[in-house]
Amino acid sequence: MADCQFDLVTCHLSGGLPLIEDTAVPAVKLIHLPLIREPRGSLTFGEYDAHLPFIPLRYFIVFDVPAGETRGDHAHRQVSQALVCLRGSVTVAVDDGQRRDEIILDSPARALVVPPRVWAAQTFSAGAVLLVLCSETYDADEYIRDYGEFIEIVSAT
Repeated sequence: MADCQFDLVTCHLSGGLPLIEDTAVPAVKLIHLPLIREPRGSLTFGEYDAHLPFIPLRYFIVFDVPAGETRGDHAHRQVSQALVCLRGSVTVAVDDGQRRDEIILDSPARALVVPPRVWAAQTFSAGAVLLVLCSETYDADEYIRDYGEFIEIVSAT
């Protein structure tokens, strides 16, 4: 992706809109975030409504995961998440019960938005760091951790 030019408030691509890629799972979107490069370093950012479809109420960072290990492997009932790989690469497998896809996150200028009722698993490269922004605060009961239960839930909707 070519660098975009900073325009004081927000950076847009493709005729004024953020560049959004569809995935094989229609509800899951890959968003190319603004990227500003200059001699002092690079910067990327995301803003609610311009880039993120929700206001984050929680974040967590996953790191020190051994290469090839998988994290996540669950879905959420109501929570949306935006995943941003800050370092290394993370392969995200997403599944809506009918379609599956794998997306490689390898730049902090890309965010993968995973809505509720999409199963997601993340496989890490050595040294990868993953930032996850969540639409809600933590609630253990909100997780769907059993794939069979997930299929029952998404089949009923």
